[in-house]
Amino acid sequence: MAPNGVVFVAETDEGDLTGPKPEHVVDLDISDGGHSTRDIAFSPDGKRMFVSVGSQSNDAEDLPAEPKAAVAKLPLGATWGDETRRADVLTFDPEGQDGRVFATGIRNCVGLAVAPRDGGLFCSTNERDGLGDDLPSDYVTRLQDDGFYGWPWFFIGAHENPRHRGERPDLAAKTIVPDVLFQAHSAPLTMNFYDPPVGAPAALGPAYSGQAFVAMHGSWNRAKRTGYKVVRVVMVDGVPTGEYEDFATGFVGADGRVWGRPVGVAVMRDGTLLIGEDENGTIWRVTPKKGAP
Repeated sequence: MAPNGVVFVAETDEGDLTGPKPEHVVDLDISDGGHSTRDIAFSPDGKRMFVSVGSQSNDAEDLPAEPKAAVAKLPLGATWGDETRRADVLTFDPEGQDGRVFATGIRNCVGLAVAPRDGGLFCSTNERDGLGDDLPSDYVTRLQDDGFYGWPWFFIGAHENPRHRGERPDLAAKTIVPDVLFQAHSAPLTMNFYDPPVGAPAALGPAYSGQAFVAMHGSWNRAKRTGYKVVRVVMVDGVPTGEYEDFATGFVGADGRVWGRPVGVAVMRDGTLLIGEDENGTIWRVTPKKGAP
């Protein structure tokens, strides 16, 4: 939770502003291009701020030969050139000080969310393109402090990226396997835990309490479409089981035309769920069917 009710926004630029100029908390000074989306989350006590930053490139495929040798000597969390402080989740205090890399090797952590039960930090990740329809899996995972998740040298644990074969064998055993694997190129974006405010009804029913919802935008990089839906990540006692199930579907018509691409999910104070999509700029409100238990 952000401290003192202040609104924090993770942005790539300020755009056209009216009114008072917002206070800059952290200026990342990160080069343009690549995966420019940002997300932000706070520890339950409000003392730590987490910021996700995607990679500049798809797969560090243009890394020249000389820096490759230098990269082999770098510790985890240290990168190179345009990838410096990218493909990471960073952490700061709420004033933007005391900054460091929290987790690295994450190509594009689009969504950050804090679990209501234990305050664990979760990330939804878009993996790299160009390795075929079915590799590598997108994922949701708990983030370990100082954890390494493979990009660009490995994926799904110690599976070596053929584009970077033999470059960092020392990292194979350090690469963490994500908790929940999605079909490749599903493009998971925002994730949120179903945790209505204290005293509010759990409108969707108690079975959803503590579960995580993920908006899947769908990707251009697959012969047969996948994604274009909202899924529930199955949690038991706050721990992901590795399974997920469809929650809201139907955003692709029978004729194959896409009319909705989910982007965001949010829990309202009344316990209902909002789903935002950017194909037609619509926000949907999900409530239980009248008369259903």
